[in-house]
Amino acid sequence: MSTGLEPRRQVGTAVETTEEELAELIGDRALSRDDHKNAPGFVIRPDEVQDVLFDLRDEAGFDHLSCLTAQEYEDRYESIYHLKKYADPTQEVSIVVPTTSDEPTSQSAEPVFRTADWHEREAFDLVGIDYEGHPDPRRILLPETWQGHPLSLGYNQTKPQVVSLTEHANPIQPDQKDAESDTMFLNIGPHHPATHGVLHIKAALDGETVVDVEPDVGYLHRCEEQMCQQGTYRHQIMPYPDRWDYVSAGLLNEWAYARVAEDLADLEVPEYAQVIRTMGAELCRIASHMLALGTFALDVYGDFTAIFQYAMRDREVVQDILEDLTGQRLMFNYFRLGGVAWDLPEPREEFFEKTRDFLDELPAKLAEYDDLITGNEIFQIRCVNTGILEPEVAKQYGCTGPVARGSGIDFDLRRDDPYGYYENLEWDVVTEDGCDNYSRVLVRMQEVEQSAKIIEQCLDLLEDWPEDDREIQSNVPRTLKPEADTETYRAVEGAKGELGIYIRSDGTDKPGRFKIRSPCFHNLSALEEMSEGEYIPDLIASLGSLDIVLGEVDR
Repeated sequence: MSTGLEPRRQVGTAVETTEEELAELIGDRALSRDDHKNAPGFVIRPDEVQDVLFDLRDEAGFDHLSCLTAQEYEDRYESIYHLKKYADPTQEVSIVVPTTSDEPTSQSAEPVFRTADWHEREAFDLVGIDYEGHPDPRRILLPETWQGHPLSLGYNQTKPQVVSLTEHANPIQPDQKDAESDTMFLNIGPHHPATHGVLHIKAALDGETVVDVEPDVGYLHRCEEQMCQQGTYRHQIMPYPDRWDYVSAGLLNEWAYARVAEDLADLEVPEYAQVIRTMGAELCRIASHMLALGTFALDVYGDFTAIFQYAMRDREVVQDILEDLTGQRLMFNYFRLGGVAWDLPEPREEFFEKTRDFLDELPAKLAEYDDLITGNEIFQIRCVNTGILEPEVAKQYGCTGPVARGSGIDFDLRRDDPYGYYENLEWDVVTEDGCDNYSRVLVRMQEVEQSAKIIEQCLDLLEDWPEDDREIQSNVPRTLKPEADTETYRAVEGAKGELGIYIRSDGTDKPGRFKIRSPCFHNLSALEEMSEGEYIPDLIASLGSLDIVLGEVDR
């Protein structure tokens, strides 16, 4: 499916757009200003969404719709479009679109950004805002027969729900059919090894060719945002992020919450704790990429090959190191607002030795993966020139992480929007321009090398750090109550891409609104573009190359 939305101006290097220039560009379409901590905010009419977003994308270079947050107040509904630039994500702007309570209808942003398709479906599903002109205005997480919207203020939680089984309709429209063609509707999942969790894929085939794909999500929706809204900033939210991307990426998830909460409450983090955070996060990235590589080998080879077993072997070593550091193997709960829970395990020398042994052995192991994968004829046939995702299409869907970098998009928040200790270390952002399943695998393998380089530098720093200066946590108030209506969106480079969180405070010790921006949610939405015109085995390989986790897709 072609977007037909080629930008009028290619933004090669990001030219800084000042607030004054933004105000001039939006002009009298801005009803008022609503500044957020991370970005200038402009309140616009609900019938001018597309005009404003087209101008921001094409004239000012804001080509990344990072997140859409919807919420209901006592007197209105509100959608917030968080826009960034792929060339410079530190340049951000928030477009706030209020609607009346009695008629919550807003213009769809889908013609400007394809990623708004799924975002607006979720906003309708959970909050109840209608998006006029949306091409597919259905629920996305809850069944179509669900009554009410769970995040609306008037939602009745005690109302019985009746979810009936409905017959699947073939999504191929009559005008797409050929009288002599052989069309078939095929269900894949939701309980299938190749769907990487409880994902249901509705695929329509014409002969052996995939002509339509619809990922059906929501089977693992666990109300994570609502649970975080019911927890206190200081103590009760931090255990939840480990459960979003639950396959080894826990510390990366925790950092997403830590960054946004520390920004909201103006908390500082000691330098020593930043180094520990950076080291732990990169260990998680390696573990996550190892699992991605091993399971992808299962997808394309079809059995428990040496690649899968090697990957699990090496991931297990990383899990042991993380267990020594945090006390847990998956649900770490190690970060704290203002730092980390505790220092490195004693005796420190043993921890350093164990971690360095792993790093020393890693190059030989990566060479084994290279021999087993990159030169393998079967792997190449399955991956080279399949699952094509062109750069402009990837941007339209808000793709980030290895998926975007495998399409040649040089975007990494660790470098482009620095946090932690990354800007003080030597490492490189890995990109490949093949735009196919093969390139995405190569990116993850090379990122393991870069993560090892970062960890080694962190170990050198931690070994030489004076004992008297090992401050693991700043002085954080026991109860945090940010000023009411303070809003911010912050993100980190998770194992799978941009993992961001929007928080609006309401003056209490709990968030008024907590919205999770999942990289897997965006990346998965591009599957249809990657799979049309290919075969079922290519579809499976494309899905595996996205490295999704349904716990993070559904949240």
